[in-house]
Amino acid sequence: MTVRPTDYPDAAAPAGAAPPPTEPVLTGRGGKGGGAMTIDPRDRVQLAEAPVPLSRVLALFRPHRVRVAVVMALIVASSIVALAQPFLVREAVDVAIPEQDVRLLLLTVGGMVAVAAVTQLLGVVQTWLSTEVGQRVMHELRTAVFTHLQRQSLGFFTRTRAGEVQSRLTNDVNGMQGVVTSTATTIAANLTTAVATFVAMLALSWRLSLLSLLVIPPALWLTRRVALVRRAIKAAQQRHLADLNHQIQEGLSVSGVRLAKTLGTSERTAEHFEATSHDLVHLELRSQLAGRWRMATMQIVFAVIPALIYLAAGLPATSGGMTIGTLVAFTTLQAGIFRPLLGLLNMGAQWVASMALFSRVFEYLDLEPDLPVPTRPVALDPARVRGDVRLEGVTLRYTGADHDAVHDLSLDVPAGSTLALVGPTGSGKSTVASMLVRLQDPDAGRVTIDGIDVRDLEQPVLASVVGIVSQESYLVHTTVRENLLLARPDAPEAELWRALAAAQVADLVASLPDGLDTVVGARGFRFSGGEQQRLAVARTILRDPPVLVLDEATSALDTRTERSLQRALDELAQGRTTITIAHRLSTVRDADRIAVLERGRLVESGTHDELVSAGGRYAELVAVGEPVQAPVG
Repeated sequence: MTVRPTDYPDAAAPAGAAPPPTEPVLTGRGGKGGGAMTIDPRDRVQLAEAPVPLSRVLALFRPHRVRVAVVMALIVASSIVALAQPFLVREAVDVAIPEQDVRLLLLTVGGMVAVAAVTQLLGVVQTWLSTEVGQRVMHELRTAVFTHLQRQSLGFFTRTRAGEVQSRLTNDVNGMQGVVTSTATTIAANLTTAVATFVAMLALSWRLSLLSLLVIPPALWLTRRVALVRRAIKAAQQRHLADLNHQIQEGLSVSGVRLAKTLGTSERTAEHFEATSHDLVHLELRSQLAGRWRMATMQIVFAVIPALIYLAAGLPATSGGMTIGTLVAFTTLQAGIFRPLLGLLNMGAQWVASMALFSRVFEYLDLEPDLPVPTRPVALDPARVRGDVRLEGVTLRYTGADHDAVHDLSLDVPAGSTLALVGPTGSGKSTVASMLVRLQDPDAGRVTIDGIDVRDLEQPVLASVVGIVSQESYLVHTTVRENLLLARPDAPEAELWRALAAAQVADLVASLPDGLDTVVGARGFRFSGGEQQRLAVARTILRDPPVLVLDEATSALDTRTERSLQRALDELAQGRTTITIAHRLSTVRDADRIAVLERGRLVESGTHDELVSAGGRYAELVAVGEPVQAPVG
């Protein structure tokens, strides 16, 4: 048996001693390996809240059951073939060498090499197949989760903690990959190896096997116990290091230094840092001493075990006529049984950690979409849509709110006309826009386009019918060309330039060194806010929707940028049913109809002149707001 340098990191391996099992790197939740593991309390809570039936996990592997069966067969075959090694050693030591039988010696030596080669080859094939199965299962699961989450409403993402979705889709799924490709095969290999090794030990010497049964359990318990102590110390070190890094990041950042100086907390911050650093000194001392004590204890234990075996083999009462070859073969087997036994001791913790990962991912797969997909979608050709928009008695209350965001609201927007929605903040204007594009569904009533309930349209069809330009335009971190092609993947370059020209941004893009292939940067930071808005308008023009929603598209812009963008929006609105939501009343005075909302209710509607003359709520908004001017350009 080969003793690896990592088996004895602090001292040379003593002659004839069985090498202690290495303590693997512990990876926290879901960590795997043969070293000491404890069940994470968070995993217990996760499984208590969302238990996972084993049948559901096994169902993931059903399409790959042939490969899984082959992997299991290879594990068993590899374990059995490897057991031939000590018997070959016994034959060489007891027969071939003493009797100078060259032929037998060549056969046994060749057999040893063949055993090593076959087990390694089987290991390569096993790794290849298990990794392939794991990758395929993870690919299918990752894709299923991503696709399912895309069906969730916008409300799901607003109420879900930032980073939680990404964590489950990446960290948890990647952790499950380790479960699929390593943990399951490791448990199977450990179990097979432990059983086969002990059977071989019994075949060689039942007396020494009984002695091993007395010695091995306490040795395993001591090894695991010391490893758990060291793991606890390492965990404390990691927490303190994380705290130290957090203090460095906050205390030495520009904002942190400014805060400390303005509040006079520099001295307290330094004292806190000193205390954390001081704790790390003690933890490092404990860690090093625990490591030395661990190695010292294990060196003694693993020196005692072969010594007792040699003693039993040498005493006439217990030897049973044992040969030297049998003794060598037995000690080799006895040394190899520790690693799989330690692995089996961790099976419970590995199982809980693994099932907790599946539980977290299945939780997302089991989410019922707030906006269900239509069971019988209406076939609608966007090119034939007239654009008649109606809200019929619509009511919507957000979760946790004490009043309706929109209450019993009815609006009629004939095809090709323009409707402006105005009102104070919180009056329900953006809620109306979100229902039109089906980011929200009403609790009562319905929203229709050409008499068809938007809930009966598939999302791609609805997106091609209703286009929206909002205050917060979003550009993907890629080129201008790719951002535009999101609207129409098959659009030729000439149409891209026509859309940019209509959005008053063609000259800007043409002046860039890379033109359409200019990378916009994260969230479009390469361009100003107004330029981003105009690129978003160009994208909507390219989609050519018959219904257009302008949700406060210019409210955050300066006057000059607003004028340029307003010209682009006017170009975009021509010939379409347009619903404009605005705080600046000057942008809506020429609308065919203006609807005034307050606390989700329609309080008055009419043209600009009619509403001003009526002296109602709209007239009050005009009086307290900016002066109403004729639209620019």
